[in-house]
Amino acid sequence: MDAVASVVEISHVATRLGGKVVHADVSLAVAQGEIFAIAGGSGSGKSTLMREIIGLARADAGSIKVLGVDPATMSADTARSWRPRLGVLFQQGGLFGALNVLENVGLPLREHTNLDDHTIDAIAAAKIAQAGLEADVATRLPAALSGGMVKRACLARALALDPEILFLDEPTAGLDPASADGFDILILNLRDLFGMAVVMVTHDLDLLWHVADRVAVLGDGRVAGIGPMAELRHSQHPAIRPFFEGLRGGVAARTASPAHAEPALVPITEDAWKPR
Repeated sequence: MDAVASVVEISHVATRLGGKVVHADVSLAVAQGEIFAIAGGSGSGKSTLMREIIGLARADAGSIKVLGVDPATMSADTARSWRPRLGVLFQQGGLFGALNVLENVGLPLREHTNLDDHTIDAIAAAKIAQAGLEADVATRLPAALSGGMVKRACLARALALDPEILFLDEPTAGLDPASADGFDILILNLRDLFGMAVVMVTHDLDLLWHVADRVAVLGDGRVAGIGPMAELRHSQHPAIRPFFEGLRGGVAARTASPAHAEPALVPITEDAWKPR
């Protein structure tokens, strides 16, 4: 991590919600070009941490820097230039039902640039293709799409402004196994193509094994462990062991890709992100 610039730096973050301690002391860093996963059991605070990172919630203590900016204290002017540098895929998608896919994908470009309609449509079509969708999907309304197609359309919109960091909230939730496998490959290809950092919240074991360079597992308000899955599998921490026990954990570990098999030897809502 020392040799590569950090695009996300979280230091001693503490958060309370409704009198409950969600984060007691969370620290981690994400490197440029890294696929970094945040995992943990229900109530571990992973989605809350994601909201804090992208500026939709504020921690009670500690500091968060994203591309050198503290989202909790940034000015309105800074926010206008900072938000387009982030791409966000929300779990529920958030496509506008009255707009077709091309129009949905073009929305960030219409909000944040002065490009003409022809150029915006051309860029949106390119992003739709990069997300793995056929060209004819561009004219369809969201109601006419399958679950996997909705995810890819939302991903295309998240990519519209060529973000420096891509945030994914449960990207494979609700997808059938074939669609989920295709999304795994897509994430890897996009990282390799654009060199962007990818930060995802997920409990998908296949995604953690096959895609993530490093995983931070939250437990008891802290980072219970952080590193490649092949390294974390040796941990005896009670917040980490469930990822490797039982049938699902065993199958995911056995089918891990060679790149992640052994160490080299360590609910978000979309409303606040919609165009105003």
